[in-house]
Amino acid sequence: MNLISSLGERMKGGFHGLRAKQILLTLLIFASVLLLIWAWDRNAFLTSFLPLQIQLLRPSPDILLGAPVVTSIPFEPDVNAKKYLSTVASNRKVVSEQKEKPSDVVMPTVPSEGTTPKTENPDKTISSNDRKKVIGSPEKEMLHEENLGSETKPGIEKKVSDTGATSAFAPLVSEKKENDSSIMAAEKKKACNYAKGKWIEDSRRPLYSGFGCKQWLSEMWACRLTQRTDFSYETFRWVPHGCQIPDFDGSSFLRRMQDKTIAFIGDSLGRQQFQSLMCMVTGGVERPDVLDVGREYGLVKARGAIRPDGWAYRFPSTNTTILYYWSASLCDLEPINITIPTTDWAMHLDRPPAFLRRYLHMFDVLVLNTGHHWNRGKINANRWVMYVGGIRNTDRRLAEITKAKNLTVYSIVKWLDSELPKYPKLKAFFRTISPRHFFNGDWNTGGSCDNTTPLAGGKEVTRDDSSDPLASGAVKGTKVKLLDITAISQLRDEAHMSRYSIRGTPGTQDCLHWCLPGVPDTWNEILAAQL
Repeated sequence: MNLISSLGERMKGGFHGLRAKQILLTLLIFASVLLLIWAWDRNAFLTSFLPLQIQLLRPSPDILLGAPVVTSIPFEPDVNAKKYLSTVASNRKVVSEQKEKPSDVVMPTVPSEGTTPKTENPDKTISSNDRKKVIGSPEKEMLHEENLGSETKPGIEKKVSDTGATSAFAPLVSEKKENDSSIMAAEKKKACNYAKGKWIEDSRRPLYSGFGCKQWLSEMWACRLTQRTDFSYETFRWVPHGCQIPDFDGSSFLRRMQDKTIAFIGDSLGRQQFQSLMCMVTGGVERPDVLDVGREYGLVKARGAIRPDGWAYRFPSTNTTILYYWSASLCDLEPINITIPTTDWAMHLDRPPAFLRRYLHMFDVLVLNTGHHWNRGKINANRWVMYVGGIRNTDRRLAEITKAKNLTVYSIVKWLDSELPKYPKLKAFFRTISPRHFFNGDWNTGGSCDNTTPLAGGKEVTRDDSSDPLASGAVKGTKVKLLDITAISQLRDEAHMSRYSIRGTPGTQDCLHWCLPGVPDTWNEILAAQL
């Protein structure tokens, strides 16, 4: 009997102990659920794998269809249910008030973030890239100085329907249409073909004096210092179709290029573009404050040389550097036997110049060009021997000038494109070939360019594709941009040096290089616009 009583007492105590544990466990689970509900939208860890509480209160699309809601509700992680419900209530109040108003009420709809507002004239909008540079920066006022376009009001007007309300999805559809049109306008601006347009006469030209820019401009290219008497070629400006080239202002350009280095690498036409930009930036005025920093780039005159391989100048006010390096073929040139003064030079068709490889990391804007030294006479005169893959070329097909030039241009662009990801701020351009205008012969066979009538062959370029298929084909599909100047320069045969020179002695005519100021100034205006 005692044994039975003892067993009963033990079972009774075990039962009560088990029940207490269940109650305690239930309370803990209940408290945990309450804590989870409280922290649901307040804890980033929870919201990473749990749905937002606001989504439990959000009406389904079927219910919202036809509901009189004027504005869309942004469902952001930090929005709680009270805010949502209060917003819906206010929307209903607005709709009820609008039903009593005339049906032609105009409501502003602000474009979504990251889109470009519509303007009355889409041709005056600036590209998304230029906008990122200017808006919100100290250079904001440069929009007005450089005529890059004017800001418009941020709101876009939209009429409300006769019922005074739209469906819940109508604002989203409207915003999408407006955003799509804005994106299309931005893409149109970004894809502006500066090589398609016309020349017009402009009384504000030239941009600098051919008499005054002696600090940067070589005398042999300053036609004002020659016997030439007609200078109408200086007064023309290029106007692209469907987009604008901002009026060039040297001070504004330097501010845009603050702490940047602009490098021109190419032949003598590249040198002309370099000298043109120096004159444009300074307005052709003497600038004793500008520093010669050629030594920083190894650009010093070698013993016995006529001139250095290039020049580099820095504007201290903005820390802007503009330089030029002579590389007529854009090939890497190495002496085959350095101990012999008259040694041949290895012309590595598939290797960029050593200067470019060495200093690329220091450039912010790079403009490459080549073309007119790719002829058998120049190659033989310079004692260049073609090399491919580090060894002398034995392929007769590749030895053809056209094929060798093609290999070099494609190789350089491909190499440059592979380097650009390392330097995301670098903007690289390949300038198309500058046209020659020798008539009735070549430079050494009596060819001439005596025409002084501007635009005798036409003033407009209507073709969409480039007149330099080699350059345009090489940059296609790469991040290297095309500076297309061939077709627009083709119309300017009157703007060459022609028979005029400093000494005034008769001889062969220069129908390759341009008078400065002149056509290369337009190349730089297009370059500045593309930047």
